[in-house]
Amino acid sequence: MFTGVKVFSATKAKEREELGANVTRWLRRNDHLRLVDKVVVQSSDREFHCLTMVLFYEHLERF
Repeated sequence: MFTGVKVFSATKAKEREELGANVTRWLRRNDHLRLVDKVVVQSSDREFHCLTMVLFYEHLERF
């Protein structure tokens, strides 16, 4: 079960190189969320290569 989805996507080489760091920063800033699942998708055509990370999460209860 999840309560939210966050999508990270990059098509340019520099953006793809930084994608992991961007995901890590987002996870650290959102420590009130618990990662439930993830999907990594790569797609491309003759000119563009796209890398997408989809994170499924649930909100943790805070007392």
